[in-house]
Amino acid sequence: MKHEKNNAKKQMLLYFTFAVFMMILNYGIQKINQIISPILCSSFTGIEWLQLLYCTKEPNMSEFIGSAIAVSLTYIIKFFLDKFFVFRAMSKKLKQTSREFTKYLFFAVLTTLENLGIQFILTNLFHTPIELSVFIALPIGYLTKFFLDRTYVFQNEILSENL
Repeated sequence: MKHEKNNAKKQMLLYFTFAVFMMILNYGIQKINQIISPILCSSFTGIEWLQLLYCTKEPNMSEFIGSAIAVSLTYIIKFFLDKFFVFRAMSKKLKQTSREFTKYLFFAVLTTLENLGIQFILTNLFHTPIELSVFIALPIGYLTKFFLDRTYVFQNEILSENL
């Protein structure tokens, strides 16, 4: 029991260390998006779908799409960090990794919706700067995700480690 508790603490520490790096990467991607979105929107005024889906300002869709891209990329990177370093899921078999990734992706979608919803509400309803919205929403999403991953995604590896 003590070993399992210490292991959980180590996993959580490593998980959140990687989460901090992913938050920094996420922030960087969103800042790049803020720089390129005006350029894209002014350069491609004749492309209606781009103007409608990406360049709309009320609500700020370029910010929303930038957030979605940032979160998606960081979850893919984080899957491999979590699998091999946090939860030590050493199985490299395609079938096992595919199952894990499917579960991981399902929970990533749920926590991404949670994350984007928080960011969208904070930014558009409360006019919170994107920086603050990101730093409020991401830790909440990562905390939710840690417990889901530990309990449902990498549970087989944790169980076999304790046997």
